[in-house]
Amino acid sequence: MHEQSEPTLSRGGVDPPLDERQGPAARTTLVVGPPGGWQALDVREIWRYRDLLYFLVWREVKVRYKQTVIGGAWAVLQPFMTMVVFSVIFGLLIDVPSDGVPYPVFSFAALVPWTFFATALARGGNSLVQDPSLLSKVYFPRITLPLAAVSSLLVDFAIAFVILIGMMLFYGIVPGVASLALPLFVVLAYVTALGVGFWLSAANVKYRDINYVIPVLVQFWLFLTPIAYPSSLIPEAWRALYGLNPMVGVVEGFRWALLGTESATSASLLVSAAAALLLFGSGMLYFRRMEREFADVV
Repeated sequence: MHEQSEPTLSRGGVDPPLDERQGPAARTTLVVGPPGGWQALDVREIWRYRDLLYFLVWREVKVRYKQTVIGGAWAVLQPFMTMVVFSVIFGLLIDVPSDGVPYPVFSFAALVPWTFFATALARGGNSLVQDPSLLSKVYFPRITLPLAAVSSLLVDFAIAFVILIGMMLFYGIVPGVASLALPLFVVLAYVTALGVGFWLSAANVKYRDINYVIPVLVQFWLFLTPIAYPSSLIPEAWRALYGLNPMVGVVEGFRWALLGTESATSASLLVSAAAALLLFGSGMLYFRRMEREFADVV
């Protein structure tokens, strides 16, 4: 005759689950997932990975000029050749006004920040899809990839800026007190490039058409920015709307700070700054919301 053990009763006469009998540690479940919304904007995390960011920036600079004959001179050649073409077509043939400044300096002062911005769109937009194995195997703040791609172009910007100062001195143009405000317009260009870069890089992971859209976007944006012409040609009633293009504030701010032109108005600059901040904030939010899908679709 077999002895039958009595069941242990608990809460209504039912045997407790095995996990409950083994203690609370057995019932602990840890789910790891990407944070969503503005919660993901952890600047301290980016700071903790600052060494990785430095490495990525240095890698971008080295790869860009690896095995090139003239090296960093490419940072100057593109805006310089564009300046020559603009000076012949718009300065000599069409005789576009240049606010009393020699046209080569007038156009090159705009092409220096514009080349930084246009190149940042291409580099930042492809920053995620060019490192698929890095995205899927190692954890790090993904936002450091477009951040490094855009930040590395500040080296090219600095080289081209030195040539701009040389051109100004050649034409006898000496920057005045307004040049102290120039760093603000550099920051405005950087924030605008990052904002658009966040949008394009996140969308490019899922929609590879973005890779073909970027050159078209750059060409379209070029003619909406007062590079070959002054914004004084825009009717006064349209200035505020025209200022919704953040690069309008950047270009006109550069010319005002370095060349002393009067085309820039406080209203258009404020509108451009607000548009740049909106692009940056919305681009970062979109990037972090799409981040959870990067490793699956890249």
